[in-house]
Amino acid sequence: MTSTVPTVERMQLFLVESPIRMARAQGVGAVKGTVKRVLIRLTATGGLVGWGEAAAWEVFTDTAEGAFAALDVYLRPVILGQPINRVRDLLARMDRTVVGHTDAKAGAEMAFFDLLGRHSGLSVAELLGGRVRDTIPLSFSIADPDFAADLARMHAMVPAGNRLFKVKTGVKPHREDMAHLEAIRDAFGDTVDLRLDYNQALEPFGAMTVLRDVDRFRPTFIEQPVPRRHLDAMAGFAAALDTPILADESCFDATDLLEVVRRQAADAISVKLMKCGGMLRAQAMMAIADTAGLPGYGGTLWEGGIALAAGTQMIAATPGISLGCEFYMPHHVLTEDVLEERVTNRDGAVVVPDGPGLGIRVSEASVRAGARILAEAG
Repeated sequence: MTSTVPTVERMQLFLVESPIRMARAQGVGAVKGTVKRVLIRLTATGGLVGWGEAAAWEVFTDTAEGAFAALDVYLRPVILGQPINRVRDLLARMDRTVVGHTDAKAGAEMAFFDLLGRHSGLSVAELLGGRVRDTIPLSFSIADPDFAADLARMHAMVPAGNRLFKVKTGVKPHREDMAHLEAIRDAFGDTVDLRLDYNQALEPFGAMTVLRDVDRFRPTFIEQPVPRRHLDAMAGFAAALDTPILADESCFDATDLLEVVRRQAADAISVKLMKCGGMLRAQAMMAIADTAGLPGYGGTLWEGGIALAAGTQMIAATPGISLGCEFYMPHHVLTEDVLEERVTNRDGAVVVPDGPGLGIRVSEASVRAGARILAEAG
Protein backbone atom coordinates (compact mmCIF):
# COMPACT_ATOMS: atom_id res chain seq x y z
CA MET A 1 0.00 0.00 0.00
CA THR A 2 1.45 3.40 -0.97
CA SER A 3 0.80 6.64 0.85
CA THR A 4 -0.67 9.61 -1.00
CA VAL A 5 1.91 12.16 -2.11
CA PRO A 6 1.02 15.67 -0.91
CA THR A 7 0.31 18.35 -3.51
CA VAL A 8 0.80 22.10 -3.23
CA GLU A 9 -2.38 23.83 -2.05
CA ARG A 10 -1.17 27.39 -1.46
CA MET A 11 1.68 29.67 -2.51
CA GLN A 12 2.48 32.86 -0.60
CA LEU A 13 5.00 35.34 -1.97
CA PHE A 14 6.85 38.07 -0.10
CA LEU A 15 8.86 40.74 -1.92
CA VAL A 16 11.24 41.81 0.83
CA GLU A 17 13.98 44.37 1.30
CA SER A 18 16.83 43.98 3.79
CA PRO A 19 19.39 46.55 4.97
CA ILE A 20 23.07 45.75 4.43
CA ARG A 21 26.00 46.73 6.62
CA MET A 22 28.35 47.86 3.86
CA ALA A 23 28.36 48.96 0.25
CA ARG A 24 29.48 46.38 -2.34
CA ALA A 25 31.16 47.51 -5.56
CA GLN A 26 32.15 45.23 -8.44
CA GLY A 27 32.68 45.37 -12.17
CA VAL A 28 29.14 44.52 -13.20
CA GLY A 29 27.40 46.86 -10.74
CA ALA A 30 27.14 47.97 -7.13
CA VAL A 31 24.70 47.80 -4.24
CA LYS A 32 24.35 49.87 -1.11
CA GLY A 33 21.74 50.44 1.55
CA THR A 34 19.43 47.49 0.90
CA VAL A 35 18.94 44.38 -1.23
CA LYS A 36 15.65 42.90 -2.46
CA ARG A 37 14.56 39.31 -2.93
CA VAL A 38 11.40 37.19 -3.17
CA LEU A 39 10.51 34.59 -0.52
CA ILE A 40 8.22 31.69 -1.43
CA ARG A 41 6.12 29.82 1.12
CA LEU A 42 4.40 26.68 -0.19
CA THR A 43 1.78 24.82 1.82
CA ALA A 44 0.97 21.25 0.82
CA THR A 45 -1.93 19.00 1.71
CA GLY A 46 -1.74 18.05 5.36
CA GLY A 47 -0.28 21.46 6.30
CA LEU A 48 3.35 20.75 5.36
CA VAL A 49 5.28 23.98 4.63
CA GLY A 50 8.37 24.53 2.45
CA TRP A 51 10.34 27.69 1.74
CA GLY A 52 12.23 29.00 -1.27
CA GLU A 53 13.94 32.23 -2.29
CA ALA A 54 14.42 34.04 -5.60
CA ALA A 55 17.31 36.48 -5.28
CA ALA A 56 17.34 38.39 -8.55
CA TRP A 57 19.81 41.15 -9.38
CA GLU A 58 18.84 43.53 -12.16
CA VAL A 59 22.33 43.67 -13.74
CA PHE A 60 22.71 39.90 -13.71
CA THR A 61 19.51 37.87 -14.04
CA ASP A 62 16.28 39.81 -13.44
CA THR A 63 14.66 42.35 -11.15
CA ALA A 64 13.17 41.25 -7.83
CA GLU A 65 9.87 42.71 -8.99
CA GLY A 66 10.10 40.69 -12.21
CA ALA A 67 10.71 37.47 -10.28
CA PHE A 68 7.73 38.27 -8.05
CA ALA A 69 5.48 38.83 -11.08
CA ALA A 70 6.71 35.70 -12.86
CA LEU A 71 5.87 33.58 -9.82
CA ASP A 72 2.59 35.29 -9.01
CA VAL A 73 1.08 35.60 -12.48
CA TYR A 74 2.61 32.92 -14.69
CA LEU A 75 4.03 30.17 -12.49
CA ARG A 76 1.33 30.07 -9.83
CA PRO A 77 -1.01 27.89 -11.97
CA VAL A 78 1.91 25.51 -12.64
CA ILE A 79 2.88 25.21 -8.99
CA LEU A 80 -0.57 24.84 -7.42
CA GLY A 81 -1.76 21.25 -7.48
CA GLN A 82 1.70 19.86 -8.34
CA PRO A 83 2.77 16.72 -6.39
CA ILE A 84 5.79 17.62 -4.26
CA ASN A 85 7.84 14.67 -5.55
CA ARG A 86 7.63 15.64 -9.24
CA VAL A 87 10.38 18.26 -9.23
CA ARG A 88 11.79 17.57 -12.70
CA ASP A 89 8.29 17.71 -14.15
CA LEU A 90 7.81 21.04 -12.37
CA LEU A 91 10.98 22.44 -13.99
CA ALA A 92 9.88 21.32 -17.45
CA ARG A 93 6.41 22.81 -17.01
CA MET A 94 7.84 26.10 -15.76
CA ASP A 95 10.14 26.29 -18.79
CA ARG A 96 7.18 25.75 -21.12
CA THR A 97 5.26 28.50 -19.32
CA VAL A 98 7.76 31.34 -19.17
CA VAL A 99 11.17 31.96 -20.76
CA GLY A 100 14.07 32.92 -18.51
CA HIS A 101 13.36 33.96 -14.92
CA THR A 102 15.92 31.44 -13.68
CA ASP A 103 15.88 32.94 -10.20
CA ALA A 104 12.10 32.49 -9.86
CA LYS A 105 12.39 28.89 -11.05
CA ALA A 106 15.27 28.19 -8.65
CA GLY A 107 13.20 29.56 -5.77
CA ALA A 108 10.22 27.36 -6.66
CA GLU A 109 12.45 24.29 -7.01
CA MET A 110 14.05 24.79 -3.58
CA ALA A 111 10.64 25.18 -1.95
CA PHE A 112 9.57 21.87 -3.52
CA PHE A 113 12.75 20.16 -2.33
CA ASP A 114 12.20 21.60 1.15
CA LEU A 115 8.67 20.14 1.14
CA LEU A 116 9.86 16.77 -0.17
CA GLY A 117 12.65 16.57 2.38
CA ARG A 118 10.35 17.42 5.26
CA HIS A 119 7.81 14.87 4.01
CA SER A 120 10.42 12.10 3.68
CA GLY A 121 12.60 13.02 6.67
CA LEU A 122 15.63 13.47 4.39
CA SER A 123 17.85 16.49 3.84
CA VAL A 124 17.99 18.01 0.37
CA ALA A 125 21.60 16.82 0.09
CA GLU A 126 20.36 13.26 0.57
CA LEU A 127 17.66 13.78 -2.05
CA LEU A 128 20.37 14.99 -4.44
CA GLY A 129 22.48 11.86 -3.99
CA GLY A 130 23.98 12.10 -0.52
CA ARG A 131 26.76 14.14 1.05
CA VAL A 132 30.37 14.12 0.01
CA ARG A 133 31.23 16.89 2.49
CA ASP A 134 29.83 18.25 5.74
CA THR A 135 31.49 21.67 5.61
CA ILE A 136 32.31 24.05 2.74
CA PRO A 137 35.21 26.55 2.88
CA LEU A 138 33.78 30.07 3.01
CA SER A 139 35.07 32.79 0.69
CA PHE A 140 34.54 36.43 1.68
CA SER A 141 34.53 39.08 -1.05
CA ILE A 142 36.68 42.17 -0.60
CA ALA A 143 34.25 44.57 -2.28
CA ASP A 144 33.78 47.51 0.07
CA PRO A 145 34.64 50.81 -1.66
CA ASP A 146 36.47 51.55 1.62
CA PHE A 147 39.39 49.12 1.29
CA ALA A 148 40.70 49.98 4.75
CA ALA A 149 37.43 48.72 6.23
CA ASP A 150 37.77 45.44 4.35
CA LEU A 151 41.40 45.06 5.45
CA ALA A 152 40.26 45.54 9.06
CA ARG A 153 37.64 42.83 8.51
CA MET A 154 40.35 40.49 7.27
CA HIS A 155 42.41 41.15 10.39
CA ALA A 156 39.41 39.98 12.42
CA MET A 157 38.43 37.08 10.15
CA VAL A 158 41.81 35.43 9.52
CA PRO A 159 42.48 34.62 13.20
CA ALA A 160 38.95 33.12 13.34
CA GLY A 161 39.90 30.58 10.67
CA ASN A 162 38.87 32.30 7.42
CA ARG A 163 41.38 31.71 4.60
CA LEU A 164 39.50 32.35 1.34
CA PHE A 165 39.20 35.98 0.18
CA LYS A 166 38.08 37.13 -3.26
CA VAL A 167 39.07 40.68 -4.20
CA LYS A 168 36.74 42.54 -6.54
CA THR A 169 39.13 44.14 -9.02
CA GLY A 170 38.63 46.44 -11.99
CA VAL A 171 36.28 48.82 -10.18
CA LYS A 172 39.07 51.18 -9.15
CA PRO A 173 42.15 52.18 -11.18
CA HIS A 174 44.61 49.35 -11.77
CA ARG A 175 47.31 50.97 -9.64
CA GLU A 176 44.91 50.97 -6.67
CA ASP A 177 44.10 47.30 -7.23
CA MET A 178 47.82 46.54 -7.25
CA ALA A 179 48.36 48.49 -4.04
CA HIS A 180 45.48 46.67 -2.34
CA LEU A 181 46.77 43.26 -3.40
CA GLU A 182 50.24 44.21 -2.18
CA ALA A 183 48.78 45.27 1.17
CA ILE A 184 46.95 41.95 1.55
CA ARG A 185 50.04 39.87 0.75
CA ASP A 186 52.17 42.07 3.05
CA ALA A 187 49.71 41.61 5.91
CA PHE A 188 48.89 37.92 5.50
CA GLY A 189 51.44 36.38 3.14
CA ASP A 190 50.48 32.94 1.92
CA THR A 191 48.22 32.26 4.91
CA VAL A 192 45.27 33.44 2.81
CA ASP A 193 43.89 31.86 -0.36
CA LEU A 194 43.54 34.91 -2.61
CA ARG A 195 41.18 35.04 -5.58
CA LEU A 196 40.43 37.93 -7.99
CA ASP A 197 37.14 38.79 -9.68
CA TYR A 198 36.81 41.45 -12.39
CA ASN A 199 33.10 40.88 -13.05
CA GLN A 200 33.62 41.73 -16.75
CA ALA A 201 35.32 45.06 -15.92
CA LEU A 202 38.15 44.83 -18.49
CA GLU A 203 38.01 45.17 -22.26
CA PRO A 204 39.91 42.52 -24.24
CA PHE A 205 42.31 45.16 -25.63
CA GLY A 206 44.93 45.67 -22.92
CA ALA A 207 43.51 43.09 -20.51
CA MET A 208 46.47 40.73 -20.84
CA THR A 209 48.86 43.37 -19.51
CA VAL A 210 46.65 43.93 -16.47
CA LEU A 211 46.28 40.22 -15.82
CA ARG A 212 50.01 39.59 -16.14
CA ASP A 213 50.51 42.28 -13.48
CA VAL A 214 48.15 40.69 -10.96
CA ASP A 215 49.44 37.19 -11.78
CA ARG A 216 52.45 37.85 -9.54
CA PHE A 217 50.24 37.83 -6.44
CA ARG A 218 49.65 34.09 -7.02
CA PRO A 219 45.83 34.11 -6.95
CA THR A 220 44.00 30.79 -6.97
CA PHE A 221 41.95 32.02 -9.92
CA ILE A 222 41.01 35.14 -11.87
CA GLU A 223 37.26 35.34 -12.38
CA GLN A 224 35.56 36.73 -15.50
CA PRO A 225 38.06 39.41 -16.54
CA VAL A 226 36.15 40.53 -19.67
CA PRO A 227 32.49 40.74 -20.81
CA ARG A 228 30.81 37.39 -21.17
CA ARG A 229 30.66 37.31 -24.97
CA HIS A 230 34.47 37.49 -25.39
CA LEU A 231 35.16 33.77 -25.10
CA ASP A 232 38.12 33.91 -27.48
CA ALA A 233 39.82 36.44 -25.22
CA MET A 234 39.05 34.25 -22.21
CA ALA A 235 40.64 31.31 -24.03
CA GLY A 236 43.74 33.42 -24.68
CA PHE A 237 44.06 34.27 -20.98
CA ALA A 238 43.57 30.64 -19.99
CA ALA A 239 46.32 29.57 -22.38
CA ALA A 240 48.81 32.30 -21.55
CA LEU A 241 48.57 32.77 -17.79
CA ASP A 242 49.78 30.57 -14.97
CA THR A 243 46.72 31.53 -12.92
CA PRO A 244 43.52 29.60 -13.78
CA ILE A 245 40.66 31.57 -15.37
CA LEU A 246 37.19 31.08 -13.87
CA ALA A 247 34.05 31.74 -15.94
CA ASP A 248 31.02 33.28 -14.24
CA GLU A 249 28.98 35.57 -16.48
CA SER A 250 30.21 33.58 -19.50
CA CYS A 251 28.66 30.44 -18.04
CA PHE A 252 25.02 30.81 -17.00
CA ASP A 253 23.84 27.31 -17.90
CA ALA A 254 24.82 23.98 -19.44
CA THR A 255 24.56 25.36 -22.98
CA ASP A 256 27.02 28.13 -22.13
CA LEU A 257 29.30 25.62 -20.45
CA LEU A 258 29.48 23.43 -23.54
CA GLU A 259 30.76 26.44 -25.49
CA VAL A 260 33.26 27.33 -22.75
CA VAL A 261 34.58 23.77 -22.86
CA ARG A 262 34.66 23.68 -26.67
CA ARG A 263 36.70 26.88 -26.82
CA GLN A 264 38.84 26.05 -23.76
CA ALA A 265 37.81 29.46 -22.44
CA ALA A 266 38.16 28.72 -18.72
CA ASP A 267 39.80 26.41 -16.22
CA ALA A 268 36.93 26.50 -13.68
CA ILE A 269 33.34 27.74 -13.40
CA SER A 270 31.15 29.60 -10.92
CA VAL A 271 27.87 27.80 -10.26
CA LYS A 272 24.98 29.97 -9.04
CA LEU A 273 21.48 28.66 -8.43
CA MET A 274 19.92 31.97 -9.50
CA LYS A 275 21.91 31.94 -12.72
CA CYS A 276 21.34 28.36 -13.87
CA GLY A 277 17.80 27.85 -12.53
CA GLY A 278 18.15 25.59 -9.51
CA MET A 279 19.91 22.68 -7.85
CA LEU A 280 19.17 19.99 -10.41
CA ARG A 281 20.46 22.18 -13.20
CA ALA A 282 23.55 23.06 -11.17
CA GLN A 283 24.30 19.36 -10.83
CA ALA A 284 23.70 18.86 -14.56
CA MET A 285 26.25 21.61 -15.27
CA MET A 286 28.76 19.96 -12.97
CA ALA A 287 28.35 16.64 -14.78
CA ILE A 288 29.68 18.41 -17.89
CA ALA A 289 32.35 20.29 -15.93
CA ASP A 290 33.53 17.10 -14.24
CA THR A 291 33.90 15.40 -17.60
CA ALA A 292 35.94 18.34 -18.91
CA GLY A 293 38.05 18.55 -15.74
CA LEU A 294 36.76 21.97 -14.62
CA PRO A 295 36.19 22.39 -10.86
CA GLY A 296 33.27 24.48 -9.60
CA TYR A 297 32.96 27.38 -7.17
CA GLY A 298 29.77 28.15 -5.26
CA GLY A 299 28.88 31.69 -6.26
CA THR A 300 26.00 33.91 -5.16
CA LEU A 301 24.17 37.10 -5.99
CA TRP A 302 22.57 38.75 -2.91
CA GLU A 303 20.80 35.76 -1.37
CA GLY A 304 19.62 35.46 2.19
CA GLY A 305 19.65 32.39 4.40
CA ILE A 306 16.96 30.35 2.60
CA ALA A 307 18.69 30.33 -0.80
CA LEU A 308 22.13 29.91 0.73
CA ALA A 309 20.91 26.91 2.72
CA ALA A 310 19.81 25.44 -0.61
CA GLY A 311 23.19 26.17 -2.17
CA THR A 312 24.91 24.57 0.80
CA GLN A 313 22.82 21.40 0.46
CA MET A 314 23.56 21.26 -3.28
CA ILE A 315 27.32 21.69 -2.87
CA ALA A 316 27.36 19.08 -0.10
CA ALA A 317 26.06 16.55 -2.66
CA THR A 318 28.13 17.70 -5.66
CA PRO A 319 31.78 16.54 -5.54
CA GLY A 320 33.07 18.77 -8.34
CA ILE A 321 32.25 22.06 -6.56
CA SER A 322 35.55 21.93 -4.71
CA LEU A 323 36.70 25.57 -4.67
CA GLY A 324 34.52 26.68 -1.74
CA CYS A 325 31.54 29.03 -1.65
CA GLU A 326 30.86 32.71 -1.08
CA PHE A 327 27.82 32.24 1.14
CA TYR A 328 28.77 35.08 3.48
CA MET A 329 25.81 37.43 3.04
CA PRO A 330 23.64 36.46 6.05
CA HIS A 331 26.52 36.53 8.53
CA HIS A 332 28.59 39.43 7.26
CA VAL A 333 26.44 41.76 5.12
CA LEU A 334 22.74 41.51 5.97
CA THR A 335 21.88 43.30 9.19
CA GLU A 336 19.07 40.78 9.73
CA ASP A 337 17.77 37.64 8.05
CA VAL A 338 14.50 35.75 7.95
CA LEU A 339 15.77 32.46 9.42
CA GLU A 340 14.94 31.73 13.02
CA GLU A 341 18.57 30.59 13.38
CA ARG A 342 21.28 31.28 10.82
CA VAL A 343 23.21 28.50 9.09
CA THR A 344 26.33 27.85 11.18
CA ASN A 345 29.73 29.20 10.15
CA ARG A 346 32.68 27.61 11.95
CA ASP A 347 36.46 27.88 11.50
CA GLY A 348 36.14 29.58 8.15
CA ALA A 349 33.59 27.16 6.74
CA VAL A 350 29.83 26.83 6.26
CA VAL A 351 28.42 23.86 8.17
CA VAL A 352 25.85 21.98 6.09
CA PRO A 353 22.54 21.78 8.03
CA ASP A 354 21.52 18.29 9.17
CA GLY A 355 17.74 18.55 9.40
CA PRO A 356 15.12 17.45 6.87
CA GLY A 357 14.58 19.53 3.76
CA LEU A 358 16.79 22.61 3.69
CA GLY A 359 17.56 22.08 7.38
CA ILE A 360 16.41 25.56 8.38
CA ARG A 361 13.54 27.03 10.37
CA VAL A 362 11.48 29.86 8.89
CA SER A 363 8.10 31.18 9.95
CA GLU A 364 5.89 33.95 8.71
CA ALA A 365 6.69 35.71 11.99
CA SER A 366 10.45 35.46 11.39
CA VAL A 367 9.96 36.79 7.85
CA ARG A 368 8.02 39.79 9.10
CA ALA A 369 10.56 40.43 11.86
CA GLY A 370 13.62 39.94 9.63
CA ALA A 371 12.88 42.03 6.53
CA ARG A 372 10.77 44.89 5.25
CA ILE A 373 7.91 43.47 3.16
CA LEU A 374 7.32 45.54 0.02
CA ALA A 375 4.60 43.35 -1.50
CA GLU A 376 2.93 40.01 -0.85
CA ALA A 377 0.55 37.73 -2.68
CA GLY A 378 -1.34 34.53 -1.98
